[in-house]
Amino acid sequence: MAAGDLYEDVENGLETPLIKLAADEPTAADQSNGSIGMVLLTTFVAVCGSFEFGSCVGYSSPTQSAIRDDLDLSLSQFSMFGSIITIGAMIGAITSGRVADFIGRKGAMRLSALFCITGWLAVYFSKEAWTLDSGRFFTGYGIGIFSYVVPVFIAEIAPKNLRGGLATLNQLMIVCGSSVAFIIGATVSWRTLALTGLLPCFFILTGLFFIPESPRWLAKVGRWKEFETALHTLRGKDTDVSREAAEIQASIDDLHNLPKVRMLDLLDAKYARPVIIGVGLMVFQQFSGINGIGFYSTQLFVEAGLSSGKIGTIAYAIIQVPVTMVGALLMDRSGRRPLLMVSAAGMTLGCLMTGTSFLLKDLSWSPELVLILAVSGVLVYITAFSIGMGAVPWVIMSEIFPLHVKGVGGSIVVLVNWLGAWLVSYTFNYLMSWSSTGIFAIYGGFGVMTIVFVAKIVPETKGRTLEEIQASINSSPKFDLN
Repeated sequence: MAAGDLYEDVENGLETPLIKLAADEPTAADQSNGSIGMVLLTTFVAVCGSFEFGSCVGYSSPTQSAIRDDLDLSLSQFSMFGSIITIGAMIGAITSGRVADFIGRKGAMRLSALFCITGWLAVYFSKEAWTLDSGRFFTGYGIGIFSYVVPVFIAEIAPKNLRGGLATLNQLMIVCGSSVAFIIGATVSWRTLALTGLLPCFFILTGLFFIPESPRWLAKVGRWKEFETALHTLRGKDTDVSREAAEIQASIDDLHNLPKVRMLDLLDAKYARPVIIGVGLMVFQQFSGINGIGFYSTQLFVEAGLSSGKIGTIAYAIIQVPVTMVGALLMDRSGRRPLLMVSAAGMTLGCLMTGTSFLLKDLSWSPELVLILAVSGVLVYITAFSIGMGAVPWVIMSEIFPLHVKGVGGSIVVLVNWLGAWLVSYTFNYLMSWSSTGIFAIYGGFGVMTIVFVAKIVPETKGRTLEEIQASINSSPKFDLN
């Protein structure tokens, strides 16, 4: 049955019975651990997409010289190979919401995995630049969809008391994927490294057979029997989920009374707050410099005085994993807003230290002090980013949009993120040539603006259901910056 037919069933008044259990049974909140194993398994399968994301992003760094030598590529040809993944990801981002709404969250992840498999095989068998670029583009499209659907899927299947921590695994697995790609890439050929990118895809395609679809999406398209089964699978067979089911049904009933939303409709004042929050967090995440500093960290360490940038870059890669784990543990304890502000403050400090180091270098001060400040600054920066600004914007993005605009709104937010990533990575070398100190002053300035933005505008979503978050946002329709 098509999604449109299912919507018509609801609109024509057909019965959509919810789960009715004995009144004296414990609620889902009381038994949040009742089926925690299935929630964890479902999350694990989803974040294999995040690992794939990291594998794709991290692939070009350790393979640059080998690919250029084997295929006789010029620097500009390899630059096209490295950057075309972002173009594919932008297109994936634009279509991700619609794809996830039309074929479901699981269907979108399955499609993404197939695109990535196609891309990796094209890279592996490449003999010329155009096939290499085509493969990179396909993997970019796949991870563009992953970057939206994974955090949304986790937010929709996780209990509210675990949602933040589980959603943070998205960023953790991205970090793990890129770090593993860098480390393995130092020991194997670029073709073999491409084959390792297939493994997460196979885990996803296999795992999707054993996990439920998002209950909220099933309710949205009117598949109520499957909705009931999925919710019980995630919360426990004997758990009373009637309260959660009623909240979801109420939001779906409201959804059916609302018109379909197009991208231009997001300019409407009633969507202003979630759009500004989602887009704003992604703008500040990117324009604080993460992809410039991350993509060219080796160059930074060499310019600061290290004889080889590999030691600093390995430290950069390794430090992200444990710090991101700490952020996951703090997500549902400290809350989203404090974590964002502390993270932005740390990134600002890291930029200040790194920028100062290059200023001292220009003034011909102590080389040892320059080196210590630069390396410490970059490591402080990535530590601060990993603990909050890396993961929290994605978590909040998955929480703030009403269900009927989540597809369109999420696509816009992800598109902005990828566009920012391209702009920062593309302009970094030019800005470094202009002023090594100035570029870090710019990034630090965005860090300060992030703190103000979060303090003034971003709501706290810790411990709230998605329906409660929407009620809170809707209760403050006027967007007041004062």
